[in-house]
Amino acid sequence: MHYEALGENFDVNEVVLKPALRVNTLKIKEEELVLRLRKKGVFLEKIPFLKHGYFYDAPFSLGSTPEYLFGYYYLQDPASQFVAEVLNPQKEVLDMCASPGSKTTYLAQLMNNQGTIVAVDNNSLRLKSLQNNLERCSVRNTITINKDANYVSDIGKFEQVLLDAPCSGNFCINPKYFSQRTPEDIQKKAEAQKKLLKEAFKASTKEIVYSTCSLEIQENELVVEWFLENFDVELVAIKGPGDSGVVEYKGRKLHKDIKKTMRFWPHKLGTQGFFVAKFLKK
Repeated sequence: MHYEALGENFDVNEVVLKPALRVNTLKIKEEELVLRLRKKGVFLEKIPFLKHGYFYDAPFSLGSTPEYLFGYYYLQDPASQFVAEVLNPQKEVLDMCASPGSKTTYLAQLMNNQGTIVAVDNNSLRLKSLQNNLERCSVRNTITINKDANYVSDIGKFEQVLLDAPCSGNFCINPKYFSQRTPEDIQKKAEAQKKLLKEAFKASTKEIVYSTCSLEIQENELVVEWFLENFDVELVAIKGPGDSGVVEYKGRKLHKDIKKTMRFWPHKLGTQGFFVAKFLKK
C-alpha cells in the first residue's frame, strides 16, 4: 500500500523502523550500560540527534532483561525522545497526557530529578502504568494526577507545558490504520486537540510543546495554524533531522512560520511518524 500525501509517496510495507532505547542516566552511567549490553551481544548505534538514544539490534527481547527491570534504560522511539529534548525542561513542567510515561521519565532525567513535573492522565489504568515506569526509572520529582486534561488549568500555572496529544496514530504503530480511520474520525481528533491546546495556553506562563504521532495535516499543521491565529503565541524554530512542517495544502498557503515545526517521516528516518511544534507565549 502506498502513502501519497503532503509531497510524499512511498510503500508503507517497505518502511522498516529501527528499534531504539534511551539510557536512563538517573540510574546508570551511559558508558557502563553500553558496555553491559554489548557484552550480551546487543549491537548499539548512537543516534546522532539525541543525547542518550541508541538504535539497537538484539538476539533477545530487551524488554525482559535485568537492566530493563532495574530501569537502566527505556525502550523509546527516537522521535518520542526528541520531543522531550525540544521542550528542554527546566523547573516547572506540566505533562498533560502523560501515560505511559515515556516522555515523562525522560523529562525527569533531563531535569536530573530537580524541579517539579505534574503528570496528568484521565485513565486510571494508564496512570498506573505511568506510576510503575516512574518507580522503575527512579523518578522522584513527579506528581501524578488522575484528571481530564481538558481541565488542567485549575491545577495551577507552569512555565512549560507538554501536550503530546491523543491522535489518530499512524500505520507504523497500527497495521490496520488505513482500514480503521475515516476523514470524519481525523477531524474529530483535530477538534479535540484544539480544545487541549486552548487549555495548555491557560496553564502555561511561557512555553508549550505540541506533538502527535500522527502524519495527518489536519491534526498537525492545521491545528498549529488555528492556534497561531487565535492565541497570542509564536512558533520557535526546531532544529533536527526531520522535515519542516508543510506550508501549502490543497493549493492554499498556510502560515509561513509553520516551517518552524518538524515532521518525522518513517521512510526517511526509520522512526515512527511524528510531528512536533514549540510555542512561546508573547
